[in-house]
Amino acid sequence: MTVSWSAYRRARRRSRQAWALVILLGVSAAASVAWFFTAGQFAAAEPAIAGPTEAPVFDPGFMKPVVPVHAVPRGSAREALDGLPVKGRAPNDNYEREAFGQAWQDLDRNGCDTRNDVLRRDLTGVVFTEGSTCRVAAGHFHEPYTGLPVDFRRGSESSKAVQIDHVVALGDAWQKGAQRLSPQQRQSLANDPLNLIAADGPANQQKSAGDAATWLPKNKAFRCHYVARQISVKAAYGLWVTQPEKDAMKRVLDSCPQQLTVTAG
Repeated sequence: MTVSWSAYRRARRRSRQAWALVILLGVSAAASVAWFFTAGQFAAAEPAIAGPTEAPVFDPGFMKPVVPVHAVPRGSAREALDGLPVKGRAPNDNYEREAFGQAWQDLDRNGCDTRNDVLRRDLTGVVFTEGSTCRVAAGHFHEPYTGLPVDFRRGSESSKAVQIDHVVALGDAWQKGAQRLSPQQRQSLANDPLNLIAADGPANQQKSAGDAATWLPKNKAFRCHYVARQISVKAAYGLWVTQPEKDAMKRVLDSCPQQLTVTAG
């Protein structure tokens, strides 16, 4: 049987095209397998975070306002950020927690210390210890930093699972203007509900004294409120930001240009 030259060339072209397709499919399959065994399996296994976008600030039913040094400027958080001074960090070799007063005072004189006030404000289904209308024994909430549901149970070990975070960490505040405040003003900063959020214990420990340039909540939906709250606290207590901190705050606010400052009233 005689095969024409043109038919032979067509057969060879089809064969090359088929082999090219096989190779392409093989490379794609290999890339998919490599992706799965590096990042893909974790992306598939990790649930999407759909946590809260903001957190409570003030409950007039049982809280009394703490008077800050300055009123929080109302309006755009971005404009308030532009109004903050930009400086470097002051030394922290003389920082002590006691400079902000005894931890968890009853600064607003409502009969309950600040920690229990914030737990009562932020948790739902609150249960008090027997015979008390102040000490929170249990509750649950949609934790803002991780975006996950968290239960609180009072106990020598279990209480650590939910901690009260200073939105502007006291160590950060000390290096950015708080040294110039009076002892009473520093006590207000440490106990102001504007600067306090019930948070996941490990997340709070990871944050430590970090600012927005070094730590942001894993729950991205909460970052705009978080940054706006930091800006509001710094404006209220005459604190400054570093340039890297301001740049990080701007990047967050670029995703929410309508974000307003946060007030405790």
